[in-house]
Formats: sequence, structure tokens, C-alpha cells
Amino acid sequence: MLVLVAPGQGAQTPGFLTPWLDLPGVSARLAEWSAVSGLDLVHYGTEADADAIRDTAVAQPLLVAAGLVSARALFDDPAADIPRLVGAAAGHSVGELTAAALTGVLSETDAIALVRKRGLAMAEAAAVTETGMSAVLGGDHEQVVAHLTKLGLAPANVNGAGQIVAAGTAEQLAALADDRPEKARVMPLKVAGAFHTHHMAPAVAAMEDAVGALTVHDPHTPYVSNRDGQTVKSGRDVVRRLAGQVSNPVRWDLCMETFKALGVTALIEVSPAGTLTGLAKRALPGVKTLALKTPDHIEAARELIAEHAGPSAEQERSSR
Repeated sequence: MLVLVAPGQGAQTPGFLTPWLDLPGVSARLAEWSAVSGLDLVHYGTEADADAIRDTAVAQPLLVAAGLVSARALFDDPAADIPRLVGAAAGHSVGELTAAALTGVLSETDAIALVRKRGLAMAEAAAVTETGMSAVLGGDHEQVVAHLTKLGLAPANVNGAGQIVAAGTAEQLAALADDRPEKARVMPLKVAGAFHTHHMAPAVAAMEDAVGALTVHDPHTPYVSNRDGQTVKSGRDVVRRLAGQVSNPVRWDLCMETFKALGVTALIEVSPAGTLTGLAKRALPGVKTLALKTPDHIEAARELIAEHAGPSAEQERSSR
């Protein structure tokens, strides 16, 4: 059983979109999505420097566009092939919007329009107070969470495989750097705010307004939610979760537990790939993984799809 996953903010690097422009139709598609988002996605994906694409309002549409472009390259007809070949799909943080488009909940155009509104709302919320995020690697899970709570920080991303992302004010993160949890390392992340915490509460109202006007469909492929790792069968429930998600923790650890329960045997991460496959290698031993970083990886990804395509355990139960 194959799982398709999409990365979140911080996965982008300068120029990462450049090789994808060599594929037929990609430039035209990005031009269309640039018009929808009001951003020159080609410029930001090929020429802009690290500081420019760190901007939340830029990074989020860029990530969703890249995920959709790279996923399209894997399937001759995504709308028909994904429900037939993919057992489940999920995204980490903003990658949830990529997953919503891949599973048919949203059109690609609506996903790009929504992620632009999301990025702007979260950037505005982040500008109120100087905040950020740091990865805490290793240590005992319960002790790490308790330590973060003591410092006033939130466990914004519980990623599994011994990784928790702490979020809070600059002062709180500085205190964490000086006072690390036992047996843990702390690595500051290049993101522009304390995402998935109460600091993002103002962005929730903007997202609720935005999703209310969308045309929504129930997912044609099991959609695994960041909120609790559960599969969500209602499209309207998916978009409600997308709205609340910006101020709630990402439970990627629970998503991976659900992949396991569904019978995952292979996982492909769409561009800009690497982060989620790294977590899967540690948390899902025996599952084959592939990071779709450039078009050079398409052939290997298609081979993996051919070998592992098929319904999830949940899809098989539903069909009986």
C-alpha cells in the first residue's frame, strides 16, 4: 500500500523549482497559479534567495505549487490514477492543502488561492510578536514536553522519530537554547513565526472565512489529518480542520501510526522532498521511501508505484 505525503514550511530551498520547469506544461501551469496567488512563483522557485522564500506569505503557496507539479508528473491522469493507485495521502502543516488537492477535496486552483490567504494571515499574526520555532531532537518524550511547558513553549509539531518542534517567543526559544532537555539537541528552524500555537489564533478567523466559500468534495482517497492522525471522510470536515490547524499542534507521529495501521508498504514524498521521508525511515522500519526531489526521481517513483500500488486496509474494508 502506497502513501503520498507533502512537506511543510521549511522544506523549501533556493532554486528548488528550477528542474521542474523542464517538464511539459509546468511553466504554463505555474503562470496560471501565479495569477491566482498574485505571486511570481517561477521567480520565487528559481531565482529568489533564502530570505525571500522564508517569508510565510511566499513560502506556503510555493510549497503547495511545487507539491502539485511534482505529483502530477507521477500520474498520467491524477484524478483517476491517485484513487486507484494510492492508499492514503497526507501533508505536514501547509502540506495538508497539497494533500487536500491530491485527494480531490479542493481543486488545484482553490488550493493555491486558499494557501495564499493562509500565508498572508499567518504572516500577519507572526508580525505581532517576535516568535519562532526550534527542533528538539532526542530525549524522553514526556520529559521534553514537560521541559517545554516549564519554559512557556508549545510542542507545535510532534513529528515522531524522536523529534518535537518547540514554538514560542524569541526569549522563550533563547531560554531553551541555554537550558536544553536532558539528552536532547536543539536546532533553531528558519521559519518566521510560532506556527500551530496560540500566536496564530488571529489567522484562524481568516481561514474560517476563506474555507466557507469554497466548493468542496469528499476525498476520493483516504485523507489523514494532522489534528489527530485520523482518516477524514467528509470534505467539509477536512476544510474545517484546515482552518483550525494553523493554531493547533501538528501530530505527524499519529499520522505515521495511521499509515502503519492502514498497511503502508511504501511512501513517496512530493517536492521539495526529504524531511518526511527521513522521519518515515526512522518511524516506519521496513517501509520503502522515496523523496521526489527532482524530475530525475520520477522513473524510480513510478517503479515504486507499480510495485506497491493498491488500496489501503480501510479501502478494502469499505469495498466489502
